[in-house]
Amino acid sequence: MPDKRQTLNVLLTLRFTPAQLDKLRAVSPRLHIQQRTVRQGMKVTDVLDPRVHILYTVSTAFPLSMTPDLQWVQLHSAGVEHIMDTDLWRSDRPLTSLNGIHAVPIAEYVIALLLAFAHRVPRMLDYQRRAEWATERWANFVPWEVRGKTLGLVGYGAIGREVARLGQALGMRIVATKRTASDPLYTGWQQRGVGDPDGRLPERFYPPEDLRALLAESDYVVVTTPLTPATERLIGAAELAALKPSAFLVNVGRGAVIDQAALVAALQAGRLAGAGLDVFDVEPLPADSPLWGMDNVILSPHISGFTPRYDDWATDLFAENLRRFLDDEPLINLVDRSRGY
Repeated sequence: MPDKRQTLNVLLTLRFTPAQLDKLRAVSPRLHIQQRTVRQGMKVTDVLDPRVHILYTVSTAFPLSMTPDLQWVQLHSAGVEHIMDTDLWRSDRPLTSLNGIHAVPIAEYVIALLLAFAHRVPRMLDYQRRAEWATERWANFVPWEVRGKTLGLVGYGAIGREVARLGQALGMRIVATKRTASDPLYTGWQQRGVGDPDGRLPERFYPPEDLRALLAESDYVVVTTPLTPATERLIGAAELAALKPSAFLVNVGRGAVIDQAALVAALQAGRLAGAGLDVFDVEPLPADSPLWGMDNVILSPHISGFTPRYDDWATDLFAENLRRFLDDEPLINLVDRSRGY
């Protein structure tokens, strides 16, 4: 519990605007906000102040001996797998993430892909590039309307819940996996009116061990789960075989959650209708990957979470966590090291 009279040194290693910094300073006069940006070619150790109490950063690649007074670290990312081999991870210092900040852009990206597949947009663009008017229009462009289809969500965190909200608005039936299926509530950060905080939208929750049952009944499968030791290669050949041949798979979680070689084989064999992939087991995706040449695959270079409002939302979340820290209230998005997120 922080001393109520102590001035807390807060160091940010990102570049924020004066308005965003003022938002943080407005939380309390006890906060001494300092910005030291880690620029290209620099390391976080180049900007660390040994007197820092609260650190906002991307990288935690520094020995804790450099920051003896450090009390809490806020990450500038939702995922934490990139810091698991650091002193900070092995310590007991509180660590919070930006979980939930990507929910809106990623959910919209997912819906864009679902509708693109359903209404044959890749095929339209192919004809357009060839300046060719299709003669077999029904055979080429009759859609698979998403209304009434089953949307299966692998992971029901902030992103999955916003995908569910948008999917339900399109008339889709929602099912989801959840590690604790008996506890549907979401307590992480979220914008007002976004997602499904009470967990009311899925018709059914499946525990992780029943993943194949969810896959078998889904017309569209969206993978949003973080990468942890428990989720690495979560979807392999056996899970892909459980999918309907008419199913579409979208991955916006992490590439290593899916066995990419098994996915390529399933797509090549026609065992599923298509895939939309924003993440890969190796990034950048190698030029010789068979995925590049598949006409039933939509690829993007890990950009589904991009938004011009990222830093505004990040500082909104950080400001609330600063207030909570000062008031000795539970922090939002506190990372559970045992679970890996």
